[in-house]
Amino acid sequence: MEQKPLEVSLKFPVKTYDIDFAGIVSNIVYIRWLEDLRLKMLESYFPLKHLMEQGYCPIIASTEIRYKKALKIFDKPMGKMWISKLGRSRCTLQAEIYLYDEIVTTATQMGFFINQETMRPMAIPEEVKNIYARYQ
Repeated sequence: MEQKPLEVSLKFPVKTYDIDFAGIVSNIVYIRWLEDLRLKMLESYFPLKHLMEQGYCPIIASTEIRYKKALKIFDKPMGKMWISKLGRSRCTLQAEIYLYDEIVTTATQMGFFINQETMRPMAIPEEVKNIYARYQ
């Protein structure tokens, strides 16, 4: 299977505090897992500290999650995230959460960068564009 642009993956332990009153992984946990995947992507391809030293601050504008199958306490899910689209100032992140080989959740996030001082949107950093272009 070919790697997607800037793809990262993580295994997620399901903790007792991740379970809601119905005995399944709470919806809010998936948001945390998406954040973990984004941080892994930043760490792997363009460290957050380096970007922030240049004045860039990554922002998520929207998140859409589609739950296909509930996860429970002893499940061992694994997530993948990649950049599916990169524009001048916005990017689209795609994610899939698997239980073994089955996709149990999919997500799409739209993001951009802002200037830390002005709080105004900035163009996607050149180093991000260059890494993304290698997959095109």
